[in-house]
Amino acid sequence: MVLKRVPVRKIGVIERYQEFLPVSEKTPIISLNEGNTPLILAEALPAELGLKNVRIYFKFEGLNPTGSFKDRGMTMAVSKALEEGAKAIICASTGNTAASAAAFASRCGLKCVVLIPEGKIAKGKLLQAYRYGAKVVTIKGNFDQALTVVKEAGAKYPIKIVNSINPFRIEGQKTAAFEICDDLGDAPEYHAIPVGNAGNITAYWRGYKEYKKANKSETLPVMLGFQAAGSAPIVLNHVVEKPETIATAIRIGNPASWKGALEARDESGGLIDSVTDEEITWAYKFIAEREGVFAEPASAAAVAGVKKLAKKNYFKEGARIVCTLTGSGLKDPDFALSFDDKIVLVEPTVDAVMKVVNG
Repeated sequence: MVLKRVPVRKIGVIERYQEFLPVSEKTPIISLNEGNTPLILAEALPAELGLKNVRIYFKFEGLNPTGSFKDRGMTMAVSKALEEGAKAIICASTGNTAASAAAFASRCGLKCVVLIPEGKIAKGKLLQAYRYGAKVVTIKGNFDQALTVVKEAGAKYPIKIVNSINPFRIEGQKTAAFEICDDLGDAPEYHAIPVGNAGNITAYWRGYKEYKKANKSETLPVMLGFQAAGSAPIVLNHVVEKPETIATAIRIGNPASWKGALEARDESGGLIDSVTDEEITWAYKFIAEREGVFAEPASAAAVAGVKKLAKKNYFKEGARIVCTLTGSGLKDPDFALSFDDKIVLVEPTVDAVMKVVNG
């Protein structure tokens, strides 16, 4: 007897949380089964940071279809663009938005144009945008300059902008907060998150508030945002003309959702602080080598921030801390190999191998 294969149907964030999203029966749902990412309990980190009776969780967004949290917002942005009759979409990107926009555009036959800053994009992300079929244009400037061009293009031509200035992006991204509450049974006491263009911290806070209003959760978290020290306009309270950091995904000097980030900080009683590239690198290596979670450098900013606050005895005993890990470590292979020894080539003998192992 031959059993027939019955496909297992998985749904994306629009279908799962449509009661909280601005969609209708007329909205064509363009999905890659995004969302449903794991909330991973940290095993080694609390002890390393001296946090007793505190649980830390990683919301690992690197397991979305294109490897980052951007897919949550992009399913909404592209679905609504198609509903509105768009034929093409455009975005400026340090990488993850480009990859996600290109993937969802290819899914429904839309033309996709992405503008990237010269020499400021991780190789893995750039390859994704090309392979998904986007028209990639490199500009002589940074992300903020690229976004300015995108805004001008959106105003002059019939092309839909899918950066986080598109309100539907924020709507999709807020679903990560819903998932965390569903998994924990309530909101955590603290939520730590990297801040670049600031759309994600804005989205999470919106999601937490909406879930509480709907009686899906009883509490709200304290929102903790972390920028890279060389790219920290919100912390410095002024635009950074030439932002610099190893964490390319948050190398942004003039965040589009600046106001939303401040609201999340102030309404939750939280903070937005900065962490150095050295602190980011430590966190990046620790969560991979001690927790088994390989995330992109920008993701590590949240963990670095938690370490910084732990040194100041910031967290209450018994608290739950969620750290958003925004993307997969495979996004930036060059950085992953930048601080370890070169691969060693030896003869195919046990002695040769063990000499290197014990070296």
